[in-house]
Amino acid sequence: MPGPRRSRRRLTTALAGFGLLLTGAALQIGTGAPAHAATTHRILFDNAHAETAGNADWIISTSQPDPLGQDSTPSAETDWTGALSSWGVALQKAGGYSQKTLPSGSSLSYGGSSATDLSNFDTLVLPEPNTMFTSAEKTAIMNFVKNGGGLFMISDHTGADRNNDGYDAVEIFNDLMSNNSVDSTDPFGFSVDTLSIGSDHPAAISDSTDPVLHGAFGTVTKSLIASGTTATLKPADNPAVKGLLYRTGYSGNTGAFFATSAFGSGRVAFWGDSSPIDDGTGQSGNTLYDGWNDSTATNAPLALNATAWLAGSGTTGGGGGGGGTCTAAQLLGNSGFESGATTWTASSGVITNDTGEAARTGSYKAWLNGYGSAHTDTLAQTVTVPAGCTRADLGFYLHVDTDETTTSTAYDTLKVQVLDSGGTVLSTLATYSNLNAASGWTRRAFSLAGYAGQTVTVKFTGTEGSTLPTSFVIDDTALDVG
Repeated sequence: MPGPRRSRRRLTTALAGFGLLLTGAALQIGTGAPAHAATTHRILFDNAHAETAGNADWIISTSQPDPLGQDSTPSAETDWTGALSSWGVALQKAGGYSQKTLPSGSSLSYGGSSATDLSNFDTLVLPEPNTMFTSAEKTAIMNFVKNGGGLFMISDHTGADRNNDGYDAVEIFNDLMSNNSVDSTDPFGFSVDTLSIGSDHPAAISDSTDPVLHGAFGTVTKSLIASGTTATLKPADNPAVKGLLYRTGYSGNTGAFFATSAFGSGRVAFWGDSSPIDDGTGQSGNTLYDGWNDSTATNAPLALNATAWLAGSGTTGGGGGGGGTCTAAQLLGNSGFESGATTWTASSGVITNDTGEAARTGSYKAWLNGYGSAHTDTLAQTVTVPAGCTRADLGFYLHVDTDETTTSTAYDTLKVQVLDSGGTVLSTLATYSNLNAASGWTRRAFSLAGYAGQTVTVKFTGTEGSTLPTSFVIDDTALDVG
């Protein structure tokens, strides 16, 4: 029998958390990027419309178009340079996302041959543009969305003309929606308000099924306004429009701080302020505000869930959309383990409220290994991914403790796998080890959209093979489909 588990340990060297583990013929990177992701969501961040003018620095990295040129395995927001670096790094660490930036001096196009043409992407992020889109660019954007692309529109308050050219993001977005060659009759069902709201904490509506508010990256409760605006919704023009977070004292069709909609086969998201996506770090000389890490709001889950939802509108960047129907839902039972050893199939003692390792939320978590002797623990749940779902995002939080001191050898491992109904491994999403030990929790996410219409088992297998203990602790799981 294995001996008693050790209490919590914290690794002091950051290098151990980002080692490489060679398993068979596949090279697994310690950030948890899947070796065989079912779907890669391709995101294009715009920097061709003065997104760094004035004090703004709305870029994920100074390496453009490819942020991996700055750091191919980022682990912290400062590994990439830009006020949106936390957003980009979070997606990179989650796995299943490919990110590029449209550099300054470029133009948005759709149907062309360039590497940054919108036909090569699933989602376009417009983080507070400060120059007007040309007629050709507006046609490209609208056709991209109409044909299945995702569009993320992030505004700022009226008068935020950072480059002093006479236009701010409010005017630019309203012009896009009302003066284009594709559909100028209120295509998204909302308009941006000409307002400058000093401060507020807009609250989320009560809707446990909404994939943006309750997605793979966490639950959204509040955002923040640090000089921003809202939108007026017009469901008579587009019944798909939906307000998700509202300015204090507002509801219904007025005061929507965050809204979603649809156009053609594509999806649209609107956010009324750029401060929530600002992580407070960027190029020197800018005055930035750390809204991303603001503890009074849940801006990071909102940005990341919305990115996942937008990218799920299609798998081919403007040609997507799956067959059949899909109701947005979270499929895993007892996802936070608070009901104890129910729903999951687990080794004895894995689902526990033992205080030797703290849960991320609540009292219970899944604690695999940690004995310091040869031992294997498993944790599994079988689910059916509905046919027609273009998004099926598996997410969980992982904390790894170890007494190992090596920075090069993976003695103890945790495999994350997808199995078919007969128990055959369909995919090994990631392999973690004692080399991934770190002091906090890290969110891991993978797309299972490729298994739509199938019944599969999500399985975690922890194998401890040395005389020193390593604990793999899992909490707050989710499998969100839509």
